[in-house]
Amino acid sequence: MESGLIDEASTDDARASRQRPAGTSPRPRESSALSRPLRRVVEIVATLCVATCLIHLLFVFLHVAPPSTISKRYQDQINAWIFPLFEQNWKLFAPNPQSFNQKISVRTMHTTEGGTRQVSDWFDLSAVDDAAVRHSVFPSHTAQNTLRRAWASYLETHGGDDQPHSERARMMQEYLRNIAADRVAAHRRGSFESVQLRVHTRPIAPPATAGSSQPAAPPRGEVRHLPWWEVTPHAN
Repeated sequence: MESGLIDEASTDDARASRQRPAGTSPRPRESSALSRPLRRVVEIVATLCVATCLIHLLFVFLHVAPPSTISKRYQDQINAWIFPLFEQNWKLFAPNPQSFNQKISVRTMHTTEGGTRQVSDWFDLSAVDDAAVRHSVFPSHTAQNTLRRAWASYLETHGGDDQPHSERARMMQEYLRNIAADRVAAHRRGSFESVQLRVHTRPIAPPATAGSSQPAAPPRGEVRHLPWWEVTPHAN
């Protein structure tokens, strides 16, 4: 049976060869395989992706692992890669509830061609995030944490001093500044070249003690004004 099929196929090929005009070559078989240049490009891209993943995993491991000779030697490179986008912490497994409320506001300044400085009203960034999260079944991680974590990291690197004393402090200052500038530009019209942040921190009042008819006195809050920071000119 197989011999008959092979002979029949050979006969068909011979018949097609006799019917083909003289001087023409047989049509090449279509192939689904990638061409050599395209296959080379795919191999290069795949290699770069794998290398980037391995480098990322290595840096994350050195960041979370106990200090070693390698992690201390390349601390600057590791921090530049990890912060602020790939920061690692244990808050997911051992959350530390906040004991205070924060309201972060921003105002902008624009210098006209005549040299007059125009300062805007305060714009409540925290209220925008709260509105995006409230009543949302699947609240955005960006709306919940980006601004809050940026301010927390700023406090960790600056403390009560608004002067950056390390590379990470300068990076967190720039990160917080860019968040404020981009968000106010997205919600307000106008041009500006500088921004200033105001952070109002108010501790959460403790619950009333048992048997007391008087509610606990609301704790006093504090307001902190950050310096004016120059940003890339925005206009809309």
